[in-house]
Amino acid sequence: MKCANAAPLAERLRPKSLGEVMGQEQLLGAHAPLRRAFETEEWSSMIFWGPPGTGKTTLALLVAQAADLEFQSFSAVLSGIKDVRNAMEAAKKLRQTSGRGTLLFVDEIHRFNKAQQDAFLPFVERGDVILVGATTENPSFEVIGPLLSRLTVHILKPLSEEDLVSLLRRALEDSSNGLGARQHEATTDQLLAIARFASGDARRGLVALEHIARQSDIAEPLKDSALEHVFQGRALLYDKHGESHFDLISALHKSIRSSDPNAALYWLVRMLRSGEDPLYLARRLERMATEDIGLADSNALKVAVSARESFRFLGAPEGELALAECVVYLAKAKKSDALYKAFGKVNDLIQKGYAYPVPMHLRNAPTKLMKEAGWSKGYQHAHDMPQGKVTMNCLPDELKDSKWLK
Repeated sequence: MKCANAAPLAERLRPKSLGEVMGQEQLLGAHAPLRRAFETEEWSSMIFWGPPGTGKTTLALLVAQAADLEFQSFSAVLSGIKDVRNAMEAAKKLRQTSGRGTLLFVDEIHRFNKAQQDAFLPFVERGDVILVGATTENPSFEVIGPLLSRLTVHILKPLSEEDLVSLLRRALEDSSNGLGARQHEATTDQLLAIARFASGDARRGLVALEHIARQSDIAEPLKDSALEHVFQGRALLYDKHGESHFDLISALHKSIRSSDPNAALYWLVRMLRSGEDPLYLARRLERMATEDIGLADSNALKVAVSARESFRFLGAPEGELALAECVVYLAKAKKSDALYKAFGKVNDLIQKGYAYPVPMHLRNAPTKLMKEAGWSKGYQHAHDMPQGKVTMNCLPDELKDSKWLK
């Protein structure tokens, strides 16, 4: 049975009103900033920042609909600076001839370079367009300051499992735009499995559901085998150079610092299965060994270095166990950042110019002239002192008695 509308399920079920939007209570709940804009009809240029499948394009379309604006969309991947200027000029002419404004939706705005982003500025300042950008990357790093200062940033969150299950159930029941005509039934466990697989991405969940439905007979329950087939054929959501990369390595680092070996192991395996470079992880583990454990367990760095070399020798998948052993060891080890803090304090001191001459008694005196001039005078050789204890000051006089390590 073929649907009369050949568009993908995710497109057919795109919300046509705010009431159909799932999640994003922080933006659309009572008194929330975006909800207030819809109620007051006071619009300004903005950026929607959030993971894939959270509603960025949908919200842009709803803003254009509510504000009665011409919706014009183009992708930063396919468009150049000439396209930007042409779109802006067309918007300016439309306003002059008909009085109607334009909402210019720029998907993946973070992919535009500085010159392309600069081209937006005069048109945004004059109000020729309402610019709505969508990005999965932190706009603080990816959007130029002058443009970012003229935009309101709205942060979208991944959809909850509860929201995704509701969306999937609606898709199965909707006979007009969903899969209702196929008359499939699904268990709560099946819908939860798809929701977990979607990882907060509505589009990903609907695409998976559509594939699973196609592998199941009409008027029959969804097949577990179809779910397994779809799950095995799709990679975990991960961008080794994007926001998720830094979020995951942060989760691993903080789990180790918090002495939670189970969480640390979860984040390690999550990154490995997502395609992260194991040697990148090994380097980070060595950093954690010195930064968070340091002098509290002198074996931590040895374990981290050994794990790196073991992976180099064994490769994957056998070498991954060496990294896992290291992660668990670091998580269980005693923690101390005393060395990390002390190093930072001394480094700051040196950077500020506190580079005093070496005291005379610490200087080497390889010649007779240097000895006569006072080099090495007063030096106490520890091995010649009772119990190896010296009383001399080893810092410059200006820093005498300074203590960075306690």
